[in-house]
Amino acid sequence: MNEREKKPAASPRRAFPGLDNILLGDVLAVLARVPHGSVHLIITSPPYNLEKPYAEHHDDLEDREYLAWMKQVWAACKRVLVPGGRLCINIGENKRQYISNPHYSAFIQQLVDLRMLYRGTIIWNKHSAAKHCAWGSWKSPSNPHLVPRHEYIIVFSKGDWKLAGRPEDVDITPEEFMACTRSVWEFGTESRTRIGHPAPFPEKLPERLIKFLSFRGQTVLDPFAGSGTVGLVAARLGRHFILGDNSPQYCQLAQKRITDELGLFHPPRIIPVEEL
Repeated sequence: MNEREKKPAASPRRAFPGLDNILLGDVLAVLARVPHGSVHLIITSPPYNLEKPYAEHHDDLEDREYLAWMKQVWAACKRVLVPGGRLCINIGENKRQYISNPHYSAFIQQLVDLRMLYRGTIIWNKHSAAKHCAWGSWKSPSNPHLVPRHEYIIVFSKGDWKLAGRPEDVDITPEEFMACTRSVWEFGTESRTRIGHPAPFPEKLPERLIKFLSFRGQTVLDPFAGSGTVGLVAARLGRHFILGDNSPQYCQLAQKRITDELGLFHPPRIIPVEEL
């Protein structure tokens, strides 16, 4: 049986209508509908607050407002995780100012304050993602600029370092496991034009995290789902998924990608949160 033919194991949470579907609504409203303690792994990349052209989000909030909002999101994520469940947050560098993104350290502090267990940070080396030259002071040490060619993935657990699961539901190879334990991961980026979203990440990112941090048959959530990459990879790897986004355009994009790329006869439903 190949990866595309694998089916997730039966789930005791199957009655939740959002399982293996896409929830349309504000992120806090989406998370409020997800049952307490029902998710094993969250993989998400929140808006960077760097003026990216998202369809339904103003990505230039006052910094204090942005961080207060994100702390509410992390608290809601903690609520829906099972004991030992994992939260993985992908966040990039602040290219506007060529300085380390202050939200990286702020997110870590927020989650520590929420009593989440900090497992560490993965550095995603994007290889040749940045093809331009940051001139700054060209060929002079007076004011040279650094070009970010990496992003961060910060990883937390809820309440317990260990996640319960059956040994027969492990699907990571020894070689994959060893590669995942390294704190630097190297693979390229995804094309915004090809996917149709301003900030997509490549399938390799959730694929590694899902196989490394969850068992087959468990549930993976992305509350900022965008183009649906997390759901697509989770389904391919025999996990259940829950996707949430406030953009009808991106929900439809995620629905089409999952349906077309997995050859599904019945596509995932797009469910407005007020209908749950």
